[in-house]
Amino acid sequence: MTTTEVCTTQEAAQILGISVTSVQQLVESGVIEAWKTKGGHRRIPLAAVEAYKSSPNAPQDVQDKPAPSKQTSILVVEDNKLQRDIYAKKIASWNLPASTTFCENGYQALVEIAINKPDIVLADIVMDGIDGYEVISTILGYPSLSDINIAILSSLAPEELDARGGVPEGVVFFRKPVNYDELSGYLRACCAQKARMTRS
Repeated sequence: MTTTEVCTTQEAAQILGISVTSVQQLVESGVIEAWKTKGGHRRIPLAAVEAYKSSPNAPQDVQDKPAPSKQTSILVVEDNKLQRDIYAKKIASWNLPASTTFCENGYQALVEIAINKPDIVLADIVMDGIDGYEVISTILGYPSLSDINIAILSSLAPEELDARGGVPEGVVFFRKPVNYDELSGYLRACCAQKARMTRS
């Protein structure tokens, strides 16, 4: 199954015009089939969403609702839970046409990238095990992933970054504490780029 044939719980909720909680309840009760990735994220076949949408059990407004185009997908790689929570609240408050997935280490991120190929990756650098630089180097090493927008979110000083090889070409750098106005603008630009590519 390709990445275009699956969606997240949030994307399913938008397609059906119902809450994420309602989708979760439909999944838990077996009405809509789904599975979980190794990182614990639900993935729902688009065919299952469309089947429910057209079923007599679905509310009439769900049946009549047109399916939107696939959202931009954001992957945030951050090992600090407090920082992940802050990012989640900030990104949600911007009302972007995007879904966000969080990974707490580089290994989870590489698995998520291999399975679902996000449109945007926001990566911390200093993490135990596979760090952010290794995640970014892996993305840059595969031509099939060349259209992923990558940004580093790190508190490392410029000289520390240089010691690790600097900021790779085409990668955006945001110094922690992050300027959230700048990050919001970056994500909006990436979402707009994704929308243009989808239309073309």
